[in-house]
Amino acid sequence: MVEGYGEAIAGDTGGHIVGNRIDIHVPTKSAAYSWGRRTVQVKVLD
Repeated sequence: MVEGYGEAIAGDTGGHIVGNRIDIHVPTKSAAYSWGRRTVQVKVLD
């Protein structure tokens, strides 16, 4: 569970996303700019 986003699936775990970073999907460029870069709490669900 990603704070402010909701439930998500870790589908892309390689590339440039390393350390304590996640990459989320948003449907439009304007939504991406609106989300921006932020610190969130992530809870891993079984």
